[in-house]
Amino acid sequence: MPVFDFSSSSSSSKEQAKPVCTYTSFLSDAKEKTPEEPILVLDNTKRQWSHHASGMFANQSKRTAFEFNDTDGTWSADILRVDARFISLIKWLGDNRIPIRLSGQNMEDGYAVYKIRETAYGGATKLSAEDGFLQFMIERLLASNAAEEVEEDEDADEVGDEMKLTSLQSISDFMMCAGKTMPDNIRLWARRNLAVARSSEVSQEERRHAQRALSIMLNVQWKSNYFEAIDPVWARKILDEELYGLERVKQRIMETIIQINRTHTLPAYGLLLVGPAGTGKSQIAYAVARILKLPWTTLDMSSIKDPEQLTGSSRIYANAKPGIIMEAFSNAGESNLVFIINELDKAASGKGNGNPADVLLTLLDNLGFTDNYMECMVPTTGVYPIATANNKEDISAPIMSRFAVIDIPDYTFEEKKIIFTKFAMPKVLKRIGLREEECVVTDAGLDAVIHQFENTTGIRDIEQAAEHLAANALYQIEVEHAGHVVFDAAQVETLFA
Repeated sequence: MPVFDFSSSSSSSKEQAKPVCTYTSFLSDAKEKTPEEPILVLDNTKRQWSHHASGMFANQSKRTAFEFNDTDGTWSADILRVDARFISLIKWLGDNRIPIRLSGQNMEDGYAVYKIRETAYGGATKLSAEDGFLQFMIERLLASNAAEEVEEDEDADEVGDEMKLTSLQSISDFMMCAGKTMPDNIRLWARRNLAVARSSEVSQEERRHAQRALSIMLNVQWKSNYFEAIDPVWARKILDEELYGLERVKQRIMETIIQINRTHTLPAYGLLLVGPAGTGKSQIAYAVARILKLPWTTLDMSSIKDPEQLTGSSRIYANAKPGIIMEAFSNAGESNLVFIINELDKAASGKGNGNPADVLLTLLDNLGFTDNYMECMVPTTGVYPIATANNKEDISAPIMSRFAVIDIPDYTFEEKKIIFTKFAMPKVLKRIGLREEECVVTDAGLDAVIHQFENTTGIRDIEQAAEHLAANALYQIEVEHAGHVVFDAAQVETLFA
């Protein structure tokens, strides 16, 4: 067990007694701290402490303690127990004599502290950023291996993840207090880059690139690849809300959900949705991301002609920057996310510098991805790729082998009628503020609408048709003062002529 001396002044006495560590550590997986699951417990046998108390960690009488600044003076209380995740943070707070405010509750076994917050004060301060840095570290320590925690209303104005690690001081402090929340290889990489960023033996450009890379990497929450079980009933409800029909597709997605529930990891293969334009492939991908409760990002392969756009550029160039894939991690703020790769069949052609599609292989293999700018392999075991394509014949065999392929058929005439009636038209009417009885399409009028677009694929055209009909009805009601509008076959054909 480490022994921490939080004394602000060093002693020259060689006969001074060794410090006493008064606390024991305990292991906790709690992601939201409460009096029953505290950050630490302080001795309250001599004095009951207030719900909110200010002070700082110190070492009174060579005992690991907290100094309370109360109305009747300064009082000291030994630390009895500490969540093992917070030992380094408490040491850092004590070493730098940082004033803080505790929120806690007097329990039978001591004063249970469940919140630690920064205390604003004038003069010099060790805190490396404005309000938010301490909360940033606490949230990372709590959420490093599980879902994000929910803030209590009392501290709704203190959101740590809005604070970015940008300065060398904040980066150094974060690595000291919460470095263990990162994978081993990234932690080693961060130490090396921090040395470069501080070195006077390298150019200013190299130091700038090292600091920028550190800021990007450390602001990503590197989560484990463990996934909590997903309620299959809830997942099926979302699919039914988002998609009509496509029972085979829904079944394949549900099989994936059940697999995750059994293994608590993502499947080895992503999903490749192949079908005509407008059949809802992207909508399926968004629904899966919602079910997995993951952030999502899109890669539009039709606009990527150079592999460097994905892999980033080397730091030897003054204008070097990370690639789109690394930027996606940074924007998401975590390592577990859904990559929606649109138009994968358009990724085969480059500009002579390589094939952009080949770059995706390392991302799809879940073995780790290396960005040329970051110069570090980042874990991709929490990445779930979902690709869309119109024609799988244009996709290379190595790429195809990384996906479970699902063919999305076009909708039948009857299916399009149901989608228009139950989904497209009600959605449009709600958006523009019309009641259902104000815009009525007869059965013959509905057939006429679908016949107008029988030679087109997907449902985008019939959604636009619903918009056209509703807008025309609104015009007649507002301008021509019609009570309601009924569209029969003849009126539909006239309107779409």
